[in-house]
Amino acid sequence: MNMKNGTIPIICREVVVIGGGPAGLAAAIAAREAGCGDVLLIERDRILGGILNQCIHDGFGLHTFGEALSGPEYADRYISKFRDLQIEAMEETIVLSLSADRLIEVSTRGTFQRIEAGAVILAMGCRERTRGAISIPGSRPSGVYTAGAAQNFMNLENIMVGKKACILGSGDIGLIMARRMTLEGATVEAVFEILPYSSGLPRNIQQCLNDYGIPLHLNTTVTGIVGAGRLEGIRVAQVGQDRAPIPETERFVPCDTLLLSVGLIPENELTREAGVEMDPVTGGAVVDDSFMTNVPGIFACGNVLHVHDLVDWVSMEAGEAGKFAACYVQNGSCALPCLIPVKPGSGVRYTLPRKVSGERDFVISLRVAAPWRDRSIVVRSGGREVARQRHMRLHPAEMIRIDLRKESVAGCPSLEVVVE
Repeated sequence: MNMKNGTIPIICREVVVIGGGPAGLAAAIAAREAGCGDVLLIERDRILGGILNQCIHDGFGLHTFGEALSGPEYADRYISKFRDLQIEAMEETIVLSLSADRLIEVSTRGTFQRIEAGAVILAMGCRERTRGAISIPGSRPSGVYTAGAAQNFMNLENIMVGKKACILGSGDIGLIMARRMTLEGATVEAVFEILPYSSGLPRNIQQCLNDYGIPLHLNTTVTGIVGAGRLEGIRVAQVGQDRAPIPETERFVPCDTLLLSVGLIPENELTREAGVEMDPVTGGAVVDDSFMTNVPGIFACGNVLHVHDLVDWVSMEAGEAGKFAACYVQNGSCALPCLIPVKPGSGVRYTLPRKVSGERDFVISLRVAAPWRDRSIVVRSGGREVARQRHMRLHPAEMIRIDLRKESVAGCPSLEVVVE
């Protein structure tokens, strides 16, 4: 402990993880297992587990544990291990600021602390886009929720949000809530998606819509909200190739509830405050193959880095970040010179990491820009083919991972990932 910044003491810690969801838990566990004896996790909620606590459906853990678990069950596996390793957690704690020299200011139940970290792992997750973010015109009645807020009300608070619902956006949370509301006795009139394809996983289209006879209308959006005290209905219209509504197709759909499943935004206010370079496509930090940002000692993982479709990949990625953060504080650095840039090419929306050392094995995570069938993901360096993966089906909703050995990129000045 020292006394910088006036009379408020600064507490020195080795690894500090911000966020107690699946990414934060996995990162903290990995840092401890990598030999770091001083790991602190900071969580703003009163319990650990993050968004998993309200995800009572199954399908989690198929890759990590080889079985289908509910969200709380999956979280409990990591929380139990976290407790067994006796890692310290500060719950109900808000991080007020983060500086480039890893000074963290926090508030816990009216108290204020300053913490100086040897390494910081950003694992704050993401938030939903709201009605204001997509500028739906109309009145402001009750009955309009983000899909995640409705999920929280129903699964954690036992509050039914409506009886006759429509859903805008076919993201996974919206699809899962279509099924959830149906099972609770509500009528789900339809799901409307502005894109020409669903933005959710194909398995959720089948299990949450098709199995319950809920229609999905593509190339369609909400053009207005109608109602005074309570939502009375919505106006919807088909859209053209420019995604602008076609006026003559507009119609009114009666409903008392509208759920918005229109995308997720990484929670990166602290990241930007620390001066971390951001990727405009993912909305997350730019990292190398150790998950370290351009600010030495600050790492990022999970949905705060890029939005995932499977929690298993979040945990695996966060485990790597935790291991490298422990290495950073133990050895003064985990970094190797990252001289090989990685960039998305034709048909690829983004790649992560953005640069690699070529001195260790690594994974490239990516999303394609549009749906395709019977195509290959190819990693190239100039005219040299480094790796190729054949896929019967490619979809923007599904993240793709390509494992690369360091030997395969030896001598490569750069890497480009394309769809062929």
